[in-house]
Amino acid sequence: TVSLMKRTKIVSRVATSTSGLASFSSVSKNSLTRSRDALPLRHEMPIKFWSRLIVIIGSTSCQKYSSFSSSEYVSSLNRQSVLAASGAMLVAAGTLFAYNGTEQKNISFTEALKIPLRIVRHPSPTPATVKNEHVCEEAKPITSLPIYTAEQVRENDGTNGKPIWMTYGGVVYDVTNFIPNHPGGSEKIMQAAGSAIEPYWHIYRQHFSTSLPIRLMEDMIIGRLDEKDQNEIDSAICSISDEYAMEPKHHAALKINSVEPMNAETPTNRLTDDYLTPIDLFFIRNHHPVPNLSDDYIKNYSTKIDLSEYTGKTIKISLDDIKKMDKVEIVATFQCSRNRAGDFNKFKQTSSNWNDGAISTAKWGGVRLRDLLSRAGLDDPIAAEKKGFEHVCFEGLDGMMSSIRIDKATSQYGDCILAYEMNGEPLKRDHGFPLRLIVPGYVGVRNVKWVSKIRLARTEAEGPWQRGLNYKILPPSVIDAKAVDLDKMSSVNEGSIFSGITKVERCNDLGKTDKAFAKEGDSVLVKASGWAWAGGGRNIVRVDLTGDGGKTWSTAEIIQGDNQKFGRAWAWVLWSCELPATVGKDEKVEVCSKAVDIAFNVQPSASDHNW
Repeated sequence: TVSLMKRTKIVSRVATSTSGLASFSSVSKNSLTRSRDALPLRHEMPIKFWSRLIVIIGSTSCQKYSSFSSSEYVSSLNRQSVLAASGAMLVAAGTLFAYNGTEQKNISFTEALKIPLRIVRHPSPTPATVKNEHVCEEAKPITSLPIYTAEQVRENDGTNGKPIWMTYGGVVYDVTNFIPNHPGGSEKIMQAAGSAIEPYWHIYRQHFSTSLPIRLMEDMIIGRLDEKDQNEIDSAICSISDEYAMEPKHHAALKINSVEPMNAETPTNRLTDDYLTPIDLFFIRNHHPVPNLSDDYIKNYSTKIDLSEYTGKTIKISLDDIKKMDKVEIVATFQCSRNRAGDFNKFKQTSSNWNDGAISTAKWGGVRLRDLLSRAGLDDPIAAEKKGFEHVCFEGLDGMMSSIRIDKATSQYGDCILAYEMNGEPLKRDHGFPLRLIVPGYVGVRNVKWVSKIRLARTEAEGPWQRGLNYKILPPSVIDAKAVDLDKMSSVNEGSIFSGITKVERCNDLGKTDKAFAKEGDSVLVKASGWAWAGGGRNIVRVDLTGDGGKTWSTAEIIQGDNQKFGRAWAWVLWSCELPATVGKDEKVEVCSKAVDIAFNVQPSASDHNW
């Protein structure tokens, strides 16, 4: 959407989801300030009651920094709609504050339990059914809920048909019905069955990136945890070292969605400045802390290639030996499968706050995956496939596991490589140093970072990044994962077809230089530019644009990326187009793009049906 009063002003759509809690388990004054300032403000929600929260301030000893204003910090939390999610125990350790919108004070944990807890009711505990606005019932004192001991919680771990209980911040939750709908996969959340989730959220801090997890949990509250047991949990959390303490520094222009783990977008207005995205502006999608490797570890770094189930052999190959093999370079676009998922929040709430910057392009240098597998003893992939070995699995140093089919991994036209260079430079830590898998044409999650193990297997990789709900495409009618069998649904691999508009400005049409004269209903000439990409190596053959709601279409000129090999178009195209656009209300025009690939797949005209 463009304001015609200023040719370069792009009016962005404001997401309806609340802003995140990405960093509030940070352990230093500086990181708290950095994280807080980096988070975008979405919208404020009214504070009707005292809200409870616990925040770590300080290091493992959980000591408060005297130079840091707790009042300023709590005020900033309010501005970011954190306190609106009553009962939000961000991290069960450290200094406890209460805030009612006008007054802030330090309180004890016992005092916190006396504060009314707002209860928000949802039809069922799934992201699909959480409304964009809280519907608050009358406040209910948490002291009216029963008290359970940690031993009682442990007894309810889902075994033998028992319910599944978990605790967080002194509150007991029955999460039995939520397990199939956990975005990270049911097996991941089951690690905390019958116990506290604080240790897991200490690592998986993406739970703090939006208020959705707490909002979902509000409907699962069944009681409170004995204070003695909660104190033990608090002490244990304080003793855990902070694995995010050595995170890499990042470019200030990146749009931060989550600080820990780091998830950041390339700025929209800089996406198409260069065909190859500058390394410092390449989007970042991490699931865990970035491995911080010692010099000795790097010197002795090796990757394990396991063919034991097929040939009985396993080899280790050092980074130095990999660099001695024939080097190839592949230009490929990566896109997170959640790119633009935040736009769906205007239809129904999702667990995503990604906009349109989770896509970037680089030239990757390394060794072909098929050459590595051949060196390990996989001489005839077709013979292996006939014996049931249909998958190649990968594991990173952070524990993330993913897999691709053997035909993609071994095809000389598949262009899969194990990369150690990015845009002619050694890989940066955020992008997989020292070795990263490159699977051109596939969604970002298949391009495993920090590769330490490669294994030939009969089945696809275990774990949430391959088999979990986040990487399945459910039918539009399904809003509860209990209605489908995820194991029978294909995982996301090849990307679909996408386009994005990065810049729009009004042209000096009809010789008129005064751009303020346009009124509603007028037709003006605008120039739009952007990108388009299709997964699976499918070439982009056309990008069409409309400025009048689809009544007429103009075809863009592809200005870069149109010379890629047939069926191996791993990178995006950049395009530009002049087109007429109808002025709407507030002197704005709306421009839409749709891409067409070599198989004549085309983007749909609307997305509400595809939530």
